[in-house]
Amino acid sequence: MPQTMPVFSTPAILLKRIPHGDYDLILTFLTQAQGRLTVIAKNAQKSRKRFSGVLELFSLLNLVCTKSRGRGMPVLQEASLENPFADIRGHIKKTAYASYWAELLNLWLEEGKPQPRTYELFASCLNWLDAGEISEEAASIIFQMQFLSLSGLSPHLTACCRCGNRLENFRGERLIFELAKGGLVCQLCATAVSSRLSLSRGTVKQLLWVQNNPIKKIRRLRFSRPALSEGLEFLEKFVPYHLGKEPKSLRFLKGLR
Repeated sequence: MPQTMPVFSTPAILLKRIPHGDYDLILTFLTQAQGRLTVIAKNAQKSRKRFSGVLELFSLLNLVCTKSRGRGMPVLQEASLENPFADIRGHIKKTAYASYWAELLNLWLEEGKPQPRTYELFASCLNWLDAGEISEEAASIIFQMQFLSLSGLSPHLTACCRCGNRLENFRGERLIFELAKGGLVCQLCATAVSSRLSLSRGTVKQLLWVQNNPIKKIRRLRFSRPALSEGLEFLEKFVPYHLGKEPKSLRFLKGLR
């Protein structure tokens, strides 16, 4: 008798889709059970019935897949739609923000490593973006700060990254952040380096609040307009610097704004 392929199912959000040959699609998901997962959808480009209107970017789905023998990709057998997040794809600015977050996830996350808190973060931010509960800019600050924290890449904002002097001992309202060091530097340790940024004390405090509070509580935070603008500009410089390149979706987003 032929050996039955192992079957698994999981909630998932579609991050990326690439045509493969004439008929198939290679799909990358952020899944609740397995983290980033890349699967092949056989005949997905050819058949209009099997996955009709389901495999759209950012859609929340329930997947049923079979594991391949050896090292082959899992094969997508079924995909049922839980939430299409249709309003995101209907607005170019929302699509640009969601694309940026999805690209970061695709670039940073390891294949097959469970990331339940990252999955909850992405799903929550997509929900807010789709429903218009908070601004696109606020949602992006929350996503980036929380994702950096979950990935162990948070900017150091509580003390001088050179001497350890605590933030509360810094003088003045404008603080210095060195991209190369990944953190704040006090006035005594500051050097004339090209990667210096200036942040207000109020912006730093709001970024720390986002970093240190649970996702359900963060939604109620209201950013001041200066903190929103300055925080977004800071993160969109910090993330590419430590990623080693600027994501294509971020270049598009900046051009759109």
